[in-house]
Amino acid sequence: MDFESKIISREVSQLLWEMEKTVSTAESCTGGRIAEAIIAVPGASKYFKGGIISYVNEIKESLLGVSSQLLAEKTAVCEEVAVQMVRGACRSLNTDFAIAATGVAGPTGGTKDIPVGTIWLACGSPERQVTLKVEEDHGRDINLAIATNKAMQMFLDFLKSEDETEKDG
Repeated sequence: MDFESKIISREVSQLLWEMEKTVSTAESCTGGRIAEAIIAVPGASKYFKGGIISYVNEIKESLLGVSSQLLAEKTAVCEEVAVQMVRGACRSLNTDFAIAATGVAGPTGGTKDIPVGTIWLACGSPERQVTLKVEEDHGRDINLAIATNKAMQMFLDFLKSEDETEKDG
């Protein structure tokens, strides 16, 4: 893991400790890399409960509650599936927050409408989610590293906004 990722993981760790909140992951194309980034910090068992690697639609549906109709209409690589993965991970793993990733890492599997390198990221709580679309193809390994870093940064930004809301409220 690169230096920037470690810094982000430490910041996420510190916020989750302070907020006394828990997180889980729901990963498709990233295959556990986001969970790995979270547990890179000692003491992660205080706030990280686990992750579901839902590489196929069957697992997205059965363990995360992603709509089969949505998968049929829009494929697994869309914003709505990423959001449903966040909600499903929070529910299935009983966590306050979750981070999700679904996409086409490559080198094959892309289409004209969903080219290789398209990865939807989402994070949040059952009530509020934020999303981000990654769209550049730099080869499988780099695509996955970029998606993992962006997911962690997005979650850090989400936690900061949640923390501010709690302090203001």
